[in-house]
Amino acid sequence: MQTTAAEALALFDRLPAVEPTELLGRWRGGRFATGHPLDGVLETYHWYGKAFRGPDDVDPLLFRTAGGAVVPLRATLLPDLRWLERWPWLGTAAAGSLFQRLALPLWITHHPQARLRVVEHRGVASAAMLYDHLPIVDVFRRLDAHTLLGVMDARGIFQPFFFTLRREESDDASRA
Repeated sequence: MQTTAAEALALFDRLPAVEPTELLGRWRGGRFATGHPLDGVLETYHWYGKAFRGPDDVDPLLFRTAGGAVVPLRATLLPDLRWLERWPWLGTAAAGSLFQRLALPLWITHHPQARLRVVEHRGVASAAMLYDHLPIVDVFRRLDAHTLLGVMDARGIFQPFFFTLRREESDDASRA
């Protein structure tokens, strides 16, 4: 699906809020294309989604290894998100493959990298994920019973970045 940032914001504003407890579990991430420079980049780098175990126990960045395992990454090692504007080749499949094989194994963590809180965003209080070491807040609204629409609010990035999260079934979550 391709839309504009203005249309995505209008949709986001119409969606109902969610409580942090409703996010508990593992979620598969997906693209919500609006023409943002980051559209498709997370998928190129083998982004899997997010895991919420409790209000202070969140893995904001789950990625799939070359062997197929889903692992949490240290968010502190993420570069400035504006790097794509300077070096667009970093958003290519070749760069994503190199990342998956060489850098991803070095960035795996066993410690939470974010927290869940209720944040007022665009006039509505809803569940949000606050990164521990980055100036980024992901705010969530409900698309349907199993799907959330997220918007990333990041310092220095003026166009909103949208993504979806789809709840995994408990059997799927236990396999990875």
